[in-house]
Amino acid sequence: SSQQHQEAVHHCASSRCGEDSHGKLYKNDTETQLYSLKMYSIIHIFYNTIYDEDEVLLALAEQLGNFTMLVGGPEYVHCLLPPLESLATVEETVVRDKAVESLRKISQEHSPVDLEVHFEPLVKRLASGDWFTSRTSACGLFSVCYPRVSSTVKAEIRQHFRTLCSDDTPMVRRAAASKLGEFAKVLEPEYVKSDIISLFTALASDEQDSVRLLAVEACVSIATLLPQEDLETLVMPTLRQAAEDKSWRVRYMVADKFSELQKAVGSEITKNDLVPAFQNLLKDCEAEVRAAAANKVKEFCENLPEDNREQIIMTHILPCVKELVSDTNQHVKSALASVIMGLSTILGKDNTIEHLLPLFLAQLKDECPEVRLNIISNLDCVNEVIGIRQLSQSLLPAIVELAEDAKWRVRLAIIEYMPLLAGQLGVEFFDEKLNTLCMAWLIDHVYAIREAATCNLMKLVEKFGAEWAQNTIVPKVLGMANDPNYLHRMTTLFCINALSEACGQEITTKQMLPVVLKMSNDQVANVRFNVAKSLQKIGPVLDSNALQTEVKPVLEKLATDSDMDVKYFAQEAISGMFDFLLSTKLLNFNSLNFIFLLFFLCSFGPSITIPNQRLQDGICHGTLSNQTLKVIACLSQLHTFTSSAASSFVLCGKNTK
Repeated sequence: SSQQHQEAVHHCASSRCGEDSHGKLYKNDTETQLYSLKMYSIIHIFYNTIYDEDEVLLALAEQLGNFTMLVGGPEYVHCLLPPLESLATVEETVVRDKAVESLRKISQEHSPVDLEVHFEPLVKRLASGDWFTSRTSACGLFSVCYPRVSSTVKAEIRQHFRTLCSDDTPMVRRAAASKLGEFAKVLEPEYVKSDIISLFTALASDEQDSVRLLAVEACVSIATLLPQEDLETLVMPTLRQAAEDKSWRVRYMVADKFSELQKAVGSEITKNDLVPAFQNLLKDCEAEVRAAAANKVKEFCENLPEDNREQIIMTHILPCVKELVSDTNQHVKSALASVIMGLSTILGKDNTIEHLLPLFLAQLKDECPEVRLNIISNLDCVNEVIGIRQLSQSLLPAIVELAEDAKWRVRLAIIEYMPLLAGQLGVEFFDEKLNTLCMAWLIDHVYAIREAATCNLMKLVEKFGAEWAQNTIVPKVLGMANDPNYLHRMTTLFCINALSEACGQEITTKQMLPVVLKMSNDQVANVRFNVAKSLQKIGPVLDSNALQTEVKPVLEKLATDSDMDVKYFAQEAISGMFDFLLSTKLLNFNSLNFIFLLFFLCSFGPSITIPNQRLQDGICHGTLSNQTLKVIACLSQLHTFTSSAASSFVLCGKNTK
């Protein structure tokens, strides 16, 4: 309200500067007075922007949470409450949520006294507001102030929360249900039983399914707060009811939170109550519920008690899993395929071969590509237990189909798993069955596939070694340099960039470099400037003789190319080579090497811009000898460097004469 605004601003300013009997600011010191007057103006602006655009209000609500030190520290943080209170009542949900987040943040800055004097009354005003927006915001503030207030105030807070849980407006009940678990964690144990359980039961039976599903989420927190003997009587009846709720959204929430519920209630209740409930969720009539339950199969089985885990899985869970493998909904099958391989490590080798292997093979032949892809992406689980050879014959057709799938994202996904498959299947199987696929991806019509295929080759070389690459991969890659499609010729350069470091200096210099140099005469400018970029990329792998006799003439020619892009990237390559040599081979700024480097680069002509900062660094740190400094001075006088370079050496503060 306007009156609250005036009081808050007045208090903020008077607290900082002091106030006489007439209510006017008097001068303690100039800096403090000016500061307080500025804060007076800022808070006044905040009030005037309450009815501004939602984007402005959202930013304002977020920033006010960081204003503690700007209003004078924790002692005056309550001055921020009025504008945040107003923001917590606006219609736009994201603004209200951000205002509540800031209120929760600054509540920690309040002392216990200020919390009761300033913050707790704000929560009460919001909780009893006429408009539902203020009441929904209040639900998020009870838990942050409850632990630090007196017993009397705590009783009032509990009463306000009970009132909101039975509010006439569903949005308010939803907000209360979403904060029920959080509020329960800060309550004393006796009030969890007397207050929270009754609220939980009421919300879980609410007429709105959007409220009931949030009560399921709160069940996890409540179950962790109660002793084991109370769970069966206080929580499980409501949980059983939720697992069989008429709304599929509530059952979906139960399935989604099932692993957390399992950990909260313990092993005994899991065996007696949760195993049958999980079976029902796996057989649910709604596909969304079955998919959510299928996604929890591995985690649920891992958390079963060890003494009878295998028996429960084989008797109760595996029959349901077998039905889901042939489910009519592809999302259910895909969810199951993402976790089913993990059961092999739980059940062991014999059970995997007898019971799980047929399911894996069936899913590898599934018509849905996502199902096949999820099985392939988790092969490492099976490999640890039974080895991958037993799946190899069924793997190959599945991989080939995915590699040729019409959806490029499916092709991209299988490429990413290829190094893993190669490592598990071995080099012989890979060369015989999968090598052709990897090379075919290099000429795919989608750039993302060609790029991923290039990275795939690099990982394969790292796995199988440079000798394998020299005999198997490099000849095929270099053969693409003569392809009539310029995009495929560019792919050759991209592959060389990726493979040069993994293959080493000898292969790069003798086999790859000649192809790159030859491509500098390509008719397409895009290929030529990629040659310049490739020479810069593979430069660190080459020896100094190759740089001087082979790379330098080509870069000189490209630096004078008619195409401005080619010229630009050629000059970039020259500067990049200089940077590399200076930072690695000449890290200690050896004088003779440094002089050689300068003459080498200066031979490119005065049109090349030498990066002077690295030279300045060497001079500033005193790591260049007097002999080297003399050569630099001579070169600058010969105008090999730009005039700015010569002056920059003088500015370094060293005598370069």
